Parts: sequence; C-alpha cells; structure tokens
Amino acid sequence: MNKTTFENFKTEALQNEDVRKAYEELIPEYELKKKLIAMRKKAGLTQEKLANIMGTKKSNISRLESFKSENSPRISTLMEYAKATGHELRVDFI
Repeated sequence: MNKTTFENFKTEALQNEDVRKAYEELIPEYELKKKLIAMRKKAGLTQEKLANIMGTKKSNISRLESFKSENSPRISTLMEYAKATGHELRVDFI
C-alpha cells in the first residue's frame, strides 16, 4: 500500500466516529513511543546498546518502543530510559 493509498484509507476511516475516537485515544502512546525512539537515535544508541546500559534485554527495548505493545511502561522504566539516553523524565498534565 503506497502512502497516498494509506492516507486515503486513513482519511476515510477517521470519518467513522468510533474509529476516530479509538485513534485519538492512542495518540499519546504513539507520541511517547516516537519520542523514545528519537531520543535513542539522537544518543547514537542501538536497541542492543541501550539494553546493555539499562541492564536489560534488547527484546525489552524493542517491546517498549513497539507500536504493537499492549503494556504501558512503568514510570521507573521511562526514567531509566531517559537517563540512559542523556535525558530527564518530566511528567506534565495540561
């Protein structure tokens, strides 16, 4: 499926109220995971190197960054991830 076809599909699907609501509920999770991946890449780390720094397995990093994951990460894991990539976790409510 090329991008144009996907964009057309997405536009059409989001016209359905139930689909739009489910999509919007997932936005914060997707944004977090995109941010995690960007932080790791900016730090010049592979998933394997990051896993070694954090004392875990590459598969755990992969699962954390996966958009298919059904489990939300613990705050302590996010804090460790942030530290390992040279960042600090800050939680904010708007």
